[in-house]
Amino acid sequence: MAASEEEVLIKVIAAALNPIDYARMMGDYTRLRCWWRSGKVKVGDGVKKLKVGDEVYGCLNGRLEAPKKHGSLAEYSIAEERELALKPSNLSFVEAASLPLAIGTAHGALHTVGLSQGQSILVLGASKIAATCRSSTGKVERVRRLGAELPIDYTKQNFEHLSEKFDVVFDTVGEGERAMKGVKEGGKVISIVPHASAANAIVYILYVFEGNVLDKLSPFLETEKVKPVLDPNTPFPFYQTLEAFSYLQTRRATGKVVIYPIP
Repeated sequence: MAASEEEVLIKVIAAALNPIDYARMMGDYTRLRCWWRSGKVKVGDGVKKLKVGDEVYGCLNGRLEAPKKHGSLAEYSIAEERELALKPSNLSFVEAASLPLAIGTAHGALHTVGLSQGQSILVLGASKIAATCRSSTGKVERVRRLGAELPIDYTKQNFEHLSEKFDVVFDTVGEGERAMKGVKEGGKVISIVPHASAANAIVYILYVFEGNVLDKLSPFLETEKVKPVLDPNTPFPFYQTLEAFSYLQTRRATGKVVIYPIP
């Protein structure tokens, strides 16, 4: 496997999984992605900012013109330099692999809606400011420790019935029509899942990854203002990859599931 002039050959050390990857394995989608990864590099002649041996992280952005480059569950992977960033030295490879797509999507969503200081945001299926989360006291408390001011156990309480409405509702789980019931008049609903029935009312983001976003966010990671959230069972060794996917299917994961080490 060789890198072209503007590409980087990566020795993959860790790769994170996403629930959608299980659906792809079962044939519901065309390609297995496993986007997030971290590793060490060799570079093409046209690469400018990275050098051989650098520790990097990033994700494959799924561009249609290069389907052969989907996926990170491999000993080696190729990426364009623009898709990568230097791994912060305070992060392990496991922590670094858990971050790129999640942190990039969150950044892209907040940038898109122009969230300002003092505004309120409800995140469906996540854990910032106000959040809905799965049942159990432990999970609710964990969400609170992560910074949510109003954790909502959606098995016991409907956020639509709250007297408080929010400036922004960020839907990460495909609840667009319900999300519209939680937003203030004049507020915004943003989603990572397309909604045909509410297409004109919801801002849909399709995140295309660029490494410069990670460069921009590195100071927050280096000062631990933003921290990776790993599932307690992480990491899974490479030979237990199928078990890791099965675990994702149970929906019991409370953080990112990472495969490490990759031989």
